[in-house]
Amino acid sequence: MSDLRKVQQTPTGTFFVCVPKSWAQQNGLKKGAMVNLDVTGDGKLVVDAKYASEAPQKIVTLTVEPFLSREIIGRYLLGFDVICIEAKGRLDLEVRATVKSTASSLVGLEIVEENYSQVVLQCLLDPSGSQPEKILRRNYAIVSGMARDVTNSFINGDLQLAKTVIARDVESNRLYFLLVRILRTIIQTPRLSEKLGITPIDCLDYRLAASLLESMGDACVQVATAVLNLHGFKPSGELLKVLIDLQTVCLEANEQAINSFINKDMVLAENVRKAKTRIQDIYADIEKIAKNQPVDVIPQLLAAISFVLQIYEHSLDMADLVA
Repeated sequence: MSDLRKVQQTPTGTFFVCVPKSWAQQNGLKKGAMVNLDVTGDGKLVVDAKYASEAPQKIVTLTVEPFLSREIIGRYLLGFDVICIEAKGRLDLEVRATVKSTASSLVGLEIVEENYSQVVLQCLLDPSGSQPEKILRRNYAIVSGMARDVTNSFINGDLQLAKTVIARDVESNRLYFLLVRILRTIIQTPRLSEKLGITPIDCLDYRLAASLLESMGDACVQVATAVLNLHGFKPSGELLKVLIDLQTVCLEANEQAINSFINKDMVLAENVRKAKTRIQDIYADIEKIAKNQPVDVIPQLLAAISFVLQIYEHSLDMADLVA
């Protein structure tokens, strides 16, 4: 609702604007009541009639459905504080296992009550203590480690290292979900936005960056899967050399991309873009050399390389967020 009001001035020079009567009544305001005024970073004035009261908890009740896990994750991302799972009769062991497994994949979500026909989940996380930049950096530390290890597992034919990369994707996903929840909460809470120093526009950029990091993690898992399908194949000679070159360029671009985004560093972002020509040249060399490899490994070999290239492409997209 938009309502234009004329700014008035008292004889002593104080400026004032009358609030709409309907809004005052809706919020229970009377003569002499106190309201809080906040000035946002872009110069807007926010009038809060309930500044002294805690925000009401967002509660939702879910019934047992085939996609219960996705429903729980969806409500978590939307910022619900309490998620109740109820059944008309007894909740069976399979449903309880699904709820517990899903809750363990979401930071701060705990089972606080459980009985014959109900499980209650509550998010115990305080959004005001969660800086998006710190969460993004933590996830980058995990994903960059995954990228380094998965390319090493590819180069060395290390199946155990590839398996550890796949396992670490779980923690990366936990941080991704957490960051999305925090960003949505900030957008809906102007005061929290001011406290954390994050504007709604910043939230959009962080959301894109988080999604790109999550996609990098998925690409690492795909490389690891390809390595497992290669059954310990170890590149050698000329192929090994170009794969090491590809690894070096991609990982450097990945690090520069996250730093360029967080620090708004145009020079680093441009370095990521400049790496594209070098990567294209390396990939052309790999394609030529791969033709001389055993026929049974060529498809998985090229698949693994294409996923490594995806890691660079996501890094490039992140660098493009710097403007």
